[in-house]
Amino acid sequence: MYGKVINISSQLDRFEDVFDEGSYDDAMPGVDEGPVGLAEGLVLCSDGRVRPSWAAFSGLLCDYYDTEWGRPLPDDPILAEKDLFERLSLEGLQAGLSWSLILQKREIFRLALADFDPEVLSLWDERDLEFVLECPGIIRNPSKIGAVLSNARATIALRDEPGGLVGLVRSFTPEAQPLPLSSADIPTWTEESKQLAKALRKRGFKYVGPKTMYALMQATGLVDDRILGASPLIEPMY
Repeated sequence: MYGKVINISSQLDRFEDVFDEGSYDDAMPGVDEGPVGLAEGLVLCSDGRVRPSWAAFSGLLCDYYDTEWGRPLPDDPILAEKDLFERLSLEGLQAGLSWSLILQKREIFRLALADFDPEVLSLWDERDLEFVLECPGIIRNPSKIGAVLSNARATIALRDEPGGLVGLVRSFTPEAQPLPLSSADIPTWTEESKQLAKALRKRGFKYVGPKTMYALMQATGLVDDRILGASPLIEPMY
């Protein structure tokens, strides 16, 4: 598979300047500190949308919160698996880093990692891993990038189980809860995310701790942690 990776090297060069965290132009709406009455953790932005503070001070994060965060996976099982694998991979790559940085580099990851296609990545070997680590703008962490490749193999293996990766993750969906009233009501992990992490590790997945899996559950709408009063999702992607 080595040749497949080499072919994308020329494309990566054009992303290096754009997505480098030191030079990326991350335009964002202004922030209005008022009015009084917003729940703890929410901010009224100048575009009229109410967002949590973590998503209010970066244009990328604003867009992500508005159009992606909490959106369920698509109905098509092939698209759902690919979407979920990418989200799981990005959550693992984020460990110890800012989510804003991961969003800045998402297109680089997509180019370097075959658009997060688990069928392709499951066939890559150590030479491919070494090449990816040399790609401009990539996060050069052999453990994290290697985990994406091994998780791709685990994803393919899971196709032998009913529902595959998507079915396994969805099986840990908790009972619906009231919307959180403030940021203080949002946990960092739950018993369901702990059990999901355990189930994935049992099947060979890496970088899938309880906190990482809870973030994945939030991102894919398995739990709804939009604080009461926050603006809803806009512009459906599917």
